[in-house]
Amino acid sequence: MNPETNNNCIHCGADCGKTPVTWNDKKFCCNGCKTVYQLLNENKLYNYYQLEESPGIKVETTEFGNKYAFLDNEEVKQKLISFSESGISKVKFFIPVIHCASCIWLLENLKTLHKGIKYSFVNFTRKEVDVTFDESVISLRQVVELLSSIHYIPDLSQNPSEKNQEKHSYKKLLYKIGLAGFVFINVMTYSLPAYFNGEPLSDKLQHLFNILSYILVIPVAFYSGSDYYISAFKNLLKKNISIDLPIALGIIVLFLVTSYEVFFTGGPGYCDSLSGLIFFLLVGKWYQGKTYQALSFERNYKSYFPIAVTKINKQIEESILLEKIEVGDELIIRNKELIPADSELTDGEGQIDYSFVTGESSPVVKKSGDFIYAGGRQMGGIIKVKVKKEVNQSHLTKLWNQDKTVEKPSDSLKSLSDKISRYFTLIVITIAISGFAYWMFKGETHTAIFVFTAVLIVACPCALALSIPFTFGNTMRIFGKSGFYIKNTDVIEKLSHITAIVFDKTGTLTQPNKNKTEFTGSKLSKSETDAVFSLAKQSTHPLSNAVANSLEHAEYIKPEHFVEVAGRGIFGKVNKLEIKIGSEEYVSSRAPAEKVESSMVYVSINNKIAGYFTISNLYRNGIDSVLKSLQKQFKLFLISGDNNAEAQNLSEYFEGDKMHFNQKPGDKAELIQQLQQQGETILMTGDGLNDAGALMQSDVALTVADKVYHFAPASDAVMEAGQFQRLAKFISFTKTSLNIVKLSFTISFFYNIIGIAFAITGNLSPIVAAILMPISSVSVVAFATFATRLAGRVKL
Repeated sequence: MNPETNNNCIHCGADCGKTPVTWNDKKFCCNGCKTVYQLLNENKLYNYYQLEESPGIKVETTEFGNKYAFLDNEEVKQKLISFSESGISKVKFFIPVIHCASCIWLLENLKTLHKGIKYSFVNFTRKEVDVTFDESVISLRQVVELLSSIHYIPDLSQNPSEKNQEKHSYKKLLYKIGLAGFVFINVMTYSLPAYFNGEPLSDKLQHLFNILSYILVIPVAFYSGSDYYISAFKNLLKKNISIDLPIALGIIVLFLVTSYEVFFTGGPGYCDSLSGLIFFLLVGKWYQGKTYQALSFERNYKSYFPIAVTKINKQIEESILLEKIEVGDELIIRNKELIPADSELTDGEGQIDYSFVTGESSPVVKKSGDFIYAGGRQMGGIIKVKVKKEVNQSHLTKLWNQDKTVEKPSDSLKSLSDKISRYFTLIVITIAISGFAYWMFKGETHTAIFVFTAVLIVACPCALALSIPFTFGNTMRIFGKSGFYIKNTDVIEKLSHITAIVFDKTGTLTQPNKNKTEFTGSKLSKSETDAVFSLAKQSTHPLSNAVANSLEHAEYIKPEHFVEVAGRGIFGKVNKLEIKIGSEEYVSSRAPAEKVESSMVYVSINNKIAGYFTISNLYRNGIDSVLKSLQKQFKLFLISGDNNAEAQNLSEYFEGDKMHFNQKPGDKAELIQQLQQQGETILMTGDGLNDAGALMQSDVALTVADKVYHFAPASDAVMEAGQFQRLAKFISFTKTSLNIVKLSFTISFFYNIIGIAFAITGNLSPIVAAILMPISSVSVVAFATFATRLAGRVKL
């Protein structure tokens, strides 16, 4: 029913009563709902009311006064704010009332409610919202007041203990199980004479036992079973059919029929079945939780990405993995490299881009002694930093997961699962009612009640909903152990559907640190050699590394200025010399030769061509077997910013019209877009240096990471360079995982069909159904988990 055509609140759907609050001829039940509606309407958030069939959430507006004045205190702010730089701050709130898609949508659109909010992200399972805001426009106190005004009141406890909350919830479940178990044993004891003798006791004694059983079962029905009612009721308020609805209906029917029999016919009712049903449902719930915990993948996975940093160890540079960084270590950060840990700048001028953290791309200037947060990216020459805090890998993981630069299509398989689960519940309720009507028509009331309850309990779409996360989650875990890091489970399904693979050449197919480099041109003086070496040292591009490595005996001099032009080259001033290094077109302004025999890096000094470095590439181990294997399954394309020197060597794997050289970053992204318009699903494989645009444009973005790794948030996956020869196996395994999900669906359907068939014939009691329901979910989860693990051992 449309709230606009009756007396319901246009925002929350509640009855407006005799004196509704009105605005623009629309009715509201209170000023709070009117306020939120105005906020949404004025900011053109009309889609909020189309997100679900039900309207928004009910809110109450209060005058906060000085309630949140303590948030203006600097000490308090420091405890709550996790990041603050140049007026941009980040804070995380625990908000217990987050409960549905509407909550997520509204909280992730806070920036449209206040211009001071830059970004907000909801972690639904943890009931948390991350907010990035501009302190020059909105204060921390005002952020909290904004959230409170729309009834999402943050829990501002200074020491929130998630473990304590979990323990409290766990104890509450055990209390409910204990109560239901105690009552079930006692009620069964009272019913033993009838079970063994087939006849009840004397009327007075039997009636007493019936009354005692009923009194005992009341707290079981209302306390132990309360979670099912609450869940079903909340979802019905939002016009959503949850999987707890049929269970709640079954319990309610058994309790009502029992009440009728005990008070009006003197019969025993179904106290034993009711208490047993709730007891086994709760035991199943506990068992499922324990089993899922034992079988589950690491949902908040903490696998270390293959990020290596350059550490200065006794004046010698060495590459170490991120997890080996310790407080006090001195690190070298080059142009466009990510700051891996909270540090202090000790040498050089920092031009720190915090866009990865805040969304603001304007670099922040840092000088020696300044503090730099992890997640910032150096946008200038080499700097040295001293680590002040231990690396928080989960922080970088979170940054990676929160990156929303490009919204890619959602997981179609998951959408299908959600739809199946939604309609499944409606179908089950229909079958239960039909079965009940059939047996009532035959005059078998007892059987009708048992059939109705057993059908509702035994059929559960939980297994359907769990098949995808457990199968794909275990695939993520298996990949992580093999050096292949997936951003989220959606990527696995997308990988299974790719039709074409686009490779970048330099740093992806080639080994960036292994090549033969020769210089052709006028002999460079020592000062010129030092200048070229110092400038090349600033960049992380493989060709720059090759030039720097070939001049390893040169002396490093800090550049006066330095600029890197993506995909073209670098220029700067070193020791009063204007140096330019890069492609022929960039350095000399001449068009490149149509055919060359190797990669060339040109050098100009004070605007005069000094010569060029000839760099012969060495390809990665296993490239022959990988590309030949992929050739049989996918269309292969090559795009490179380098010249066509390697065209002949690569013609064995790539057809002539599928190799594209001298490509600028924008050209790469445009080529991928053209392929997508032709119906191809693209996997882009690059080194993450100049490929960000192409990686973001592709359906799946894969970065190949070497020791000196340039963190690329545009990537959907990161693969250790040493695992490159296993790329074909990784892609193949995603298809295996997809097949396991489909098989899990089949098993779940098969189980439910058999269970419903038994239940509707009256051959399955509600107690047995309560035992079978969690077993079905656990069995499907166990199958998905162990099948994935077994397949991983066989295929990887």
